[in-house]
Amino acid sequence: MSMRFTAKARRGMVALTVAAGLAVGVAGCGGSGGDDKKPEGSASASRTSGSEASPQEGQSDEPLAELKGSDGLSLKITSAQRDSGGFVTVNGTLKNDGGSDLLVPSALSGNETEITKNGPSLGGATLVDSKGKKRYYVLRDTEGRPLTTTGLGTLKGGQSLPVFMQFPAPPAGTTEVTLQLPTLSSATVKISG
Repeated sequence: MSMRFTAKARRGMVALTVAAGLAVGVAGCGGSGGDDKKPEGSASASRTSGSEASPQEGQSDEPLAELKGSDGLSLKITSAQRDSGGFVTVNGTLKNDGGSDLLVPSALSGNETEITKNGPSLGGATLVDSKGKKRYYVLRDTEGRPLTTTGLGTLKGGQSLPVFMQFPAPPAGTTEVTLQLPTLSSATVKISG
């Protein structure tokens, strides 16, 4: 009986070690999807009204691309950075170019139940690698939350909001992808790094 207990204890320790390693890995790759620091943006920043976007580290004043939607909604992409962990983080500014308040469309969250149950986000975003014939979806943390700006609501006329989306990285030879978001036009984005 003590052999069985020892074997179970070892398996438990291995499972605990693997779980801790995964938690550290997720934390190092962009947070736990809502509460920790995220690359170039956070859920709490997305909920603040009246926040003005400013160029962030690694971003230029000139956008890489612009996706336009209806009612004056636009998304200017300021960076698409490949990191050594196998991810691509896309940063940008979501803006209401119109004069009146605009509810950010819920369609931007996509239609996957796992993502939409976590509230309004940019979880419907995809990167398309035409050469490799692959589509990359927004990453999720271990609890199914999208690794993207969440808590999107109403943007006042002229208000802008810094946003981010994190994807699995395409192969190193792929430097251009098409960013797609429901209800917005698509655009070609150059990946740096």
